[in-house]
Amino acid sequence: MARVTVEDCIDKVDNRFELVLLAAHRARMVSSGAPITVERDNDKNPVVALREIADETVSPEDLLEDLIHSLQKYTEVDEPEPEAVPMITSGEGLGDDDVQMDRMTEQELLAGLQGLVPPEHTDDDEG
Repeated sequence: MARVTVEDCIDKVDNRFELVLLAAHRARMVSSGAPITVERDNDKNPVVALREIADETVSPEDLLEDLIHSLQKYTEVDEPEPEAVPMITSGEGLGDDDVQMDRMTEQELLAGLQGLVPPEHTDDDEG
């Protein structure tokens, strides 16, 4: 089989820079032990990666998602937030039986925080 060129892949990935990034990422995956999806034909990993993209045996969208995930240092997990936050009411001599819980919504908390006045800065604070 003839060596694959960027022109063979450009109809699969429109942006040449993105194509190079995806092929390089796939080549790194192959050198890390990922199974290849085309015949090697004595080709090196970058050529194998380009041939996989040209033959559409690997999805450019999946490669892009995997590349982005590999570059992220922190992956945010979307977890549902509780709708109300328990709040202990003030009172003297609260024992285990005397604790009362109020519920405060996030909007009420934000409204309360917006009503707070920041302390004024004086020259005496520096120093």
